[in-house]
Amino acid sequence: MASSLLLAVVFVFDLIAFGLAVAAEQRRNTATLAKDTAGRDYCQYDSDIATGLGVGSLFILVASQVIIMVVTRCLCCGKAMRPSGSRSWAICLFITSWVTFIIAASCLLAGSVRNAYHTKYRDLMGERAPSCQTLRKGVFAAGAAFIVFTGITSELYYVSFSKANNGPPPYARDTGVRMGNL
Repeated sequence: MASSLLLAVVFVFDLIAFGLAVAAEQRRNTATLAKDTAGRDYCQYDSDIATGLGVGSLFILVASQVIIMVVTRCLCCGKAMRPSGSRSWAICLFITSWVTFIIAASCLLAGSVRNAYHTKYRDLMGERAPSCQTLRKGVFAAGAAFIVFTGITSELYYVSFSKANNGPPPYARDTGVRMGNL
């Protein structure tokens, strides 16, 4: 039987990771053009809190995924599951969970790195103003959406895995060939 406590802990971790990703989307950097004392244009960025929120969301998402994978022994290490529909669902959800996790982690990591990148004096030689590049809108939001998908698939994977592991063995009688019967 699946542990309700484990499901609650993973749900809370995923909820916190989702909240941090949404907060990171709301607090992305914005840039304005300013002049220094020498009269050169440069980009002035506001607070860099979205990078920390994105990295925090990534770490909590990783912790959630690690908890599920340690408890289920990552599907491959441990006793074999009994053949059933739950085993098929567990395998499909295991793969889906990892795919959505990789997409969510990529969005959060790329968003955090890109948000931390600041241009200063880009066009020093020319007369053009520097381009104040900022993170594109929606990167952290995509990460937040995939955090939700990862949470759903990983919890369903755990339930299917638990259901496939519980129950009687697939064959109750001896299945080997006996030489004495010949």
